Amino acid sequence: MDAAAVQLLRELLAGDPLMGRTEEFADSLNRSVSTPGGLLLVGTPTEEPWHLAAHLDDESRFADLPELSPTLVRWQPPAGAPAHLSIGLERIEHASRGETLFVVAPDAAPDELLERVADAKRIGATILTMGTDEDELTGLAHDALIVPTPFDPNATTLGVMSPSADGQASTGVDAHAATLGLSFDAAQHLVSMTAGQMSRGRGRRDVRSRLARLIDGITGPPTKW
Repeated sequence: MDAAAVQLLRELLAGDPLMGRTEEFADSLNRSVSTPGGLLLVGTPTEEPWHLAAHLDDESRFADLPELSPTLVRWQPPAGAPAHLSIGLERIEHASRGETLFVVAPDAAPDELLERVADAKRIGATILTMGTDEDELTGLAHDALIVPTPFDPNATTLGVMSPSADGQASTGVDAHAATLGLSFDAAQHLVSMTAGQMSRGRGRRDVRSRLARLIDGITGPPTKW
């Protein structure tokens, strides 16, 4: 799904609770990042969030907001990989207060990951999760976006789990979401694009952001990922 398709989807969803919940989660992401390199992005052993990493990196450049560019944490970095693709799970063990751990889990998160997420939360890192169902991982999150599997007859909602007034996580639901058949990949695109647009709204160098888009439109973006 390219940027034009994502923008079209956002326009189709304008005013729908689904888009509102995505915007809430993207806003949480924006507010949680504060230092370059402090956004740790990790998936599951079978699903690494390559596309989300690339799109967040693009949006970081467009918004001139380096803290939105993620550090991709990998389960088994191959020998000889570039430095930015060689970061293993031990990086989560060194997460600190003020950093954000963003876990993307289209399938079940193993105990090894859950333990690291819990440790990072105790240290003071902000935990954001994106998954397909409420589970132990979403229970650890400060904010969680739930994207049900499209066309699953048992999946009736897409929601955001966020702190309520009493500090406990609550779930916003949207019965209309199941009829949209929104894929997990499309939801990731929506999050990254919305986060980038929100960042540009508060960006420091709007002229440079527009110039970056113009250059990328002519030459294509850098192939970091």
